[in-house]
Amino acid sequence: MLSMIIVDTGFWLALANRNDAHHTQAMTVLANLHEPLITTWAVVTETCYILLTKMGNHAQVSFINNLYVGAFKVFDLQPHHGKRLCELMEQYADLPMDFADASLVVLAEHLGHGRILSVDRRDFNTYRWKNTYPFQNLMLLGS
Repeated sequence: MLSMIIVDTGFWLALANRNDAHHTQAMTVLANLHEPLITTWAVVTETCYILLTKMGNHAQVSFINNLYVGAFKVFDLQPHHGKRLCELMEQYADLPMDFADASLVVLAEHLGHGRILSVDRRDFNTYRWKNTYPFQNLMLLGS
């Protein structure tokens, strides 16, 4: 089975908005990927909210349609993940870490890797999954 690549909100926003500074790079990176994409419901919610407020309803509908047609999968956080989410948000309170980012760290711990697509260089260079392992931001490979 192919490993899945984790996707953060900023990557989705860059793909959706031709005026985003990272749009061309995001499109190029996506075109060269051969593994399925996965995110969390927290990221889906954050992405829809920002798409709706910055680009309008059509943008969020297009994004959700991509979910419907299978362009990416969504990891289901469970109640038992709550303890780890709290630990992470407390550990990285100085950044601070939001719920969506914490959910992606939990996802990395579930998958056993930190291969991610994110335009957020600072946070995902700082975060560690399983308190030890750095994320490998695939957006940085081509820049």
